[in-house]
Amino acid sequence: MTAGTAADVEATIRDLEESRYAAVISGDIEAFSAHAHPDLAYTHSNGVTDTLDSYREKLRAGYYVYHRIDHPVDRILVSGDTAVVVGEMHADITAGGTRKTLANKALAVWVRENGRWLLLAYQPTVLPEAR
Repeated sequence: MTAGTAADVEATIRDLEESRYAAVISGDIEAFSAHAHPDLAYTHSNGVTDTLDSYREKLRAGYYVYHRIDHPVDRILVSGDTAVVVGEMHADITAGGTRKTLANKALAVWVRENGRWLLLAYQPTVLPEAR
């Protein structure tokens, strides 16, 4: 399998980002898991970091319920077998029984292993309120 051009990789990563967000909105934990690296570090905007297993368990238990997610991408940086997605994540969710609206800058790190791109890390940062 060839690495592809930078434009090919960027298109692939955009598709994967769309797919992983669609999976959590639809509650398809297995589809999300198929995109995730086994060593996933998934940080939430409250500072809590989940592993793949702990995040899946919270999804299964209904701790996180995603009602809407918008995730504009500012840019995708590719270096070898690593892609970094810089953008935002705006969402309506229920977390721990509390309905919330999120407005975050977001950073997602994808790595290519054995010809597959997998989400290794995710880190949101709360956007400051408009003044």
